[in-house]
Amino acid sequence: MSNDSPGKRHHSTSFLPGPANRRWLLPSAIIAIGLVAGGYLLGDGLKRAHRADRSVTVRGLAERDVTADLATWTIAYSSSAGDLATAQSGVENDTRAIQAFFGELGFPADALQPTGANVQQSKDNGVVTFTVRQRMTLRSQDIKRAQDAVRRQFELVRRGVILEEGSGMAFTFTRLNDIKPPMVAAATKDARAAAEQFAKDSGAEVGAIKSATQGYFTIEARDGDSGGGWGVSDTPYKKVRVVTTVDFYLK
Repeated sequence: MSNDSPGKRHHSTSFLPGPANRRWLLPSAIIAIGLVAGGYLLGDGLKRAHRADRSVTVRGLAERDVTADLATWTIAYSSSAGDLATAQSGVENDTRAIQAFFGELGFPADALQPTGANVQQSKDNGVVTFTVRQRMTLRSQDIKRAQDAVRRQFELVRRGVILEEGSGMAFTFTRLNDIKPPMVAAATKDARAAAEQFAKDSGAEVGAIKSATQGYFTIEARDGDSGGGWGVSDTPYKKVRVVTTVDFYLK
């Protein structure tokens, strides 16, 4: 026997979407899929950006032995006397001796030029003394001849020329611009070799250059410190050195 009243209606609940619900289902699904895909792509993009930003900074060294191409010898000498004329005459005699010395070695006359002179007057117990100082400078690209002159410099002393402090040969390498490009390339190659070793140890590979900085070029004596001065000669054998800092991408 049924308990239903004749005047009541029973409503059944359906779990299938109706027409209105179906209209919203497809867009919602598309949005959900889009959010998932976007999140994945964003995460993957961040990972790739992080990998792309990986880099290693290394230094590369390049050295090259060169020979100087310019010799400069500044010769300082003086003469003192009780009167100016005698002191000046003594300096003139020394000048002729110096000119003859370099002429005998085969240097042209214009390779030696006066570069300065001064006169000093002093008094000691009422005695006046005049001192005349002269400087002569030799400039030559004949390096071997210049070295020979240095080895024989004490012949000037035997001729009566008293060399003062500051008289010494200096050798200069002037063609640095000619070797800069290949040396920078060599330093960069050396830096890449260091980066490749680092990458190998870390399980990565070296990519392109991210940034690079060229250091200063230095020119020093090849066999240790040496400088001009009285009785001391600089060396024509130089070592050119440059260090570059390179930042490589890692992949």
